[in-house]
Amino acid sequence: MPDDLPLQSQTPDALMLFGFWYRALPANHLRRGQLAKTMLLEQPLVIGRDQPGQPFALRDACPHRGMPLSCGHFDGQQVECCYHGWRFDAHSGQCQLIPSLVPEQTLKIDRIYAGSYPCEERDDFIWVFIPDPGATGAGFSKPAPAPTPSPEIPKFSEHYKLAYLTADLPCSVDHGIIGLMDPAHGPFVHQAWWWRSQKSIHEKQKNFEPIPYGFRMSAHTPSSNSAPYKLLRLYADADSITTTIDFVLPNLRSEIIRAGKYWFSSLTTVTPITRSQCRIDVVAAWNLFRWLPFGPQLLKFVFAKFVEQDRRTMELQSEGLKHNPHLMLIDDADRPAKWYFGLKNAMLEMKKNGGEFRHPMSGPVTLRWRS
Repeated sequence: MPDDLPLQSQTPDALMLFGFWYRALPANHLRRGQLAKTMLLEQPLVIGRDQPGQPFALRDACPHRGMPLSCGHFDGQQVECCYHGWRFDAHSGQCQLIPSLVPEQTLKIDRIYAGSYPCEERDDFIWVFIPDPGATGAGFSKPAPAPTPSPEIPKFSEHYKLAYLTADLPCSVDHGIIGLMDPAHGPFVHQAWWWRSQKSIHEKQKNFEPIPYGFRMSAHTPSSNSAPYKLLRLYADADSITTTIDFVLPNLRSEIIRAGKYWFSSLTTVTPITRSQCRIDVVAAWNLFRWLPFGPQLLKFVFAKFVEQDRRTMELQSEGLKHNPHLMLIDDADRPAKWYFGLKNAMLEMKKNGGEFRHPMSGPVTLRWRS
């Protein structure tokens, strides 16, 4: 793509990708016997746990008259609408009871479904699979299983710590994702005495390669201008420290740091809530500093600082975007953003017309920028 290609011309018409797993809410926000409301891809959802503790997700609207099912009652197996008492199986969404029916009325209630979605608990989060939309006016039926399990953070030892952080972003998922993968904003947005300063900016060179539905920043030695990596080098006493970063559609950024027997792994997602709002969720696993008191709290403090800086930046940017300014992406620092839009366009094209997925990268490439 040319260096000065306007950002507007690269953005797909559809801002959201269906047919993928998305993080819905932290698992500790979901208790037995209670119903929680949330929204993914402008789909209103009600999420709960059954009696054994398994999560479920239904569309938050009764198929009778549209009353939110989250306003109803849940007995651990069935969700009851508060308007007319219709009852639905929590996992399949199949109708179990319509109280207003009299014996001679022969409505086949087992053919009625509230919208139901595959739902799994993984790494302290509830994930929901949002399928491709059905035909306009089509009703709900028994849900099809998800084609793959929900994503999982890679782990490299039996014992590890786990922590998460979540924050709302006042922007579209596209701006949230390209902000997440942007390699050049660090010295300007993420300044701190314990991390780096703007004075530490220097030229960097990284190798990238295509992977299925995404791209990888190949294993490399972490930045020398970051204090935490300097501390890790002393702590691990390893011959080398390597970092590998992947981005995979629709919104998955994974990072793996290896230092001898020690490792750190994270999976960050930017989830579309509506067309103008998204949410960033960061979940990390590690076996570093496991002896350190308050280790998870300390890591969460660092994460929180980073995420808040990004959130505030997105908030300020949203003010400028209200006026529809001219935008552009440049080489090499914005090449990952171009790949993202290329990947997204290729996925939308494949879903629309069939055929093979046309990856925007033809092979490995080396990028250079200053940060």
